[in-house]
Amino acid sequence: MAEEKERFITSSLNKEDEEFEETLRPQSFSAFPGQEKVKERLQLYVQAAKERGDVLNHLLICGPPGLGKTTLAYIIANERGSKIKTSSGPVIEKPADLAGLLTSLQDGDFLFIDEIHRLNITVEEYLYSAMEDFFIDIIIDQGPGARSVRLNIPHFTLIGATTRQGMLSAPLRSRFALVNRLDYYPPEVLKEIVYRSAGILDINVDDDGAMELARRSRGTPRIANNLLKWARDFAQVRTDGVVSGESASNALEMLDIDKDGLDEMDNRILEAIIFKFNCKPVGVKNIAVAVGEEEGTIEDVYEPYLIQEGYLMRTPKGRMVTNKTLARFGVTPDGEPSLPFDKKEN
Repeated sequence: MAEEKERFITSSLNKEDEEFEETLRPQSFSAFPGQEKVKERLQLYVQAAKERGDVLNHLLICGPPGLGKTTLAYIIANERGSKIKTSSGPVIEKPADLAGLLTSLQDGDFLFIDEIHRLNITVEEYLYSAMEDFFIDIIIDQGPGARSVRLNIPHFTLIGATTRQGMLSAPLRSRFALVNRLDYYPPEVLKEIVYRSAGILDINVDDDGAMELARRSRGTPRIANNLLKWARDFAQVRTDGVVSGESASNALEMLDIDKDGLDEMDNRILEAIIFKFNCKPVGVKNIAVAVGEEEGTIEDVYEPYLIQEGYLMRTPKGRMVTNKTLARFGVTPDGEPSLPFDKKEN
């Protein structure tokens, strides 16, 4: 009984979180800030199919987490005037799971699969015929009595989203007619997103506060929205309730997020390469051990932004810091602290 109650409470909380996030999602291309080239392509793509009365060809959206891949999938379906069903790669474990999803669709509907690179290889092979010929063959029973049953499925559009495009198999990647990559957002666009979210959540934020949050959001709308909610709580308890530049700065310092948007783990990764490995090339496994973090988390969460901002680079020999990082920590290219930071000679 207690377990059922706990499960009910957890599901209710998850549902509330999802509904809360849904309120921040734009519903149209015009309300989606940034990513102008991608938006222009997708708008044209959707409009052309809509005018012809055709089903859209399959789409792939890739890029780091939190940049709006799911939001764009919903906007595409909304602009086309069609329904969308969502799932994720790890959840679709068996061909029967995929068959259930596909047969529940209607002509012109969209199926959105997040983290599509994590699909089971067997499920992926069933998906090929579904994407190209709109049928799947299901094997019933086993052994000598096994037989194949063909299920015709409605003409649908698959929208795949992935944070690691390189992990998609070549046969699956080639079946997407249009591939779109989302890049990190500049602070000016993130400022628009902060203002929009603040209006929806009824948060009082001024120009300096919005820009401060935007500069420290690692180019990611999801992070900007999370920091906005934290800054709101900080301003409510510690100041007059207005998220000003000073209030936002103090709120982010409490989270160990510096003026460049780097958090504690970012700095630990860079410091490990400089001080523990003497600025020499180092593999991600050694970095993971040195900072106490999973390899996958470092590669997917921390590295992309550090590389994008010019703090870190990948080489054939391993990860290396750049001159920008050395200047940040007051270190000379030979790995020794520069004089203003050299405490040994005092």
